[in-house]
Amino acid sequence: MSDGRADHHRQQVRTATATRSGVVRDGLVIVGRRVLPPAIVLAVLLAAWHAAVVAAELPTLILPSPRDVALALLETYPTLLGDAIVTGTTAALGLATGGLVGLVLAFAMTHSRTATRTLLPYVVALRIAPVIAVAPLLFLWLGRGIPARAALVATLTTFPVTIAALDGLRETPDAYLDLAESVGASRLETFLFVRVPAAAPSVVAGFKIASALSVVGTVVAEFVTLRAGLGARVFETATYLETAETYAALVVLSGLGIGFYLVPVAIERLCWAEA
Repeated sequence: MSDGRADHHRQQVRTATATRSGVVRDGLVIVGRRVLPPAIVLAVLLAAWHAAVVAAELPTLILPSPRDVALALLETYPTLLGDAIVTGTTAALGLATGGLVGLVLAFAMTHSRTATRTLLPYVVALRIAPVIAVAPLLFLWLGRGIPARAALVATLTTFPVTIAALDGLRETPDAYLDLAESVGASRLETFLFVRVPAAAPSVVAGFKIASALSVVGTVVAEFVTLRAGLGARVFETATYLETAETYAALVVLSGLGIGFYLVPVAIERLCWAEA
């Protein structure tokens, strides 16, 4: 009897171990499929870049090699880290502000055609206006600190969130609306529990675009103010012909932009991976 229980326990342990190993193996396979292709492309691009620099005997001033950029990155990473924090903070504040304004505008325009006719032209006009033309006005009114730069970023991020949320809210399937009506749901309940969940994928798509634009807008703001951040670092190093340092700052900036984009991507996968 005792031996039978021991054998059963060992069998359970082996089964659990095999299950965990299978889960880990499947996870590694999924990660490999997602990471390996871009890693291979990156390796090929770096090799081609290095070969071009060596073959043409280009000086670092014109085009640094990947090794030169890596060395500059290692030498200046404390400074670049501080700049990345400033840029990331500005972009996050601008994205949050623009996203919130965009959602409020979309909610208002969903409930009122008058609001749509009144507000939508200004939302479009705000997006069409060149950032470089809007920036001096905002800095004149708000100063040149992070709040002013975040306000400039918000002018870029409001449009995609507004349009994506508005389209999602208006394209709620009729079957969902009929079901809500059949159970006596109020207009507010229908909006909160039917329209909003149905529009969530569109909203996430809008935030994907806005997240990339938030970093772009921050760089433009930092180019204009030259106070702090990766944009100011790129401008400064390029002005003094420190080309390797410029590329190093661009590498960090690219990584920051990818990180911002991956946030809504991760939210999307967490929310709808099982759907």
